[in-house]
Amino acid sequence: MADRTNEFWGTGRRKTSVARVRITPGVGKISINGRSIEDYFTTDQMRSNAVSPLEKLDAKTKFDVRINVTGGGLNGQSGAVRHGIARALLTYDDTYRPLLKAEGYLTRDPRAKERKKYGQPKARKRFQFSKR
Repeated sequence: MADRTNEFWGTGRRKTSVARVRITPGVGKISINGRSIEDYFTTDQMRSNAVSPLEKLDAKTKFDVRINVTGGGLNGQSGAVRHGIARALLTYDDTYRPLLKAEGYLTRDPRAKERKKYGQPKARKRFQFSKR
């Protein structure tokens, strides 16, 4: 079990996904919901998106990352993981803030699905108009 004093937490959110991220000084092992990142995120794009804060700081081999992510789909979850890793890195060292902020890693992406309205089949689509 890792020493609790060397754990740094961060919570990331994207769409309806929530990622709880724990980083500890280590060798670069990343596990998501008990599985390796290669098993969890099947595409290279999602994997690189999720670990981009670590790559930006050249810290991919400095930390072990344990992530618990719930809700949404895989794309939203990779965005939540990215946000959570960036926040956890800030709790580790606040001097990373300018680099992470310049890349936009600390901003929660507010885009989410618009709700469906009554009298319509979807959020903006209308039923077919019939003149007669």
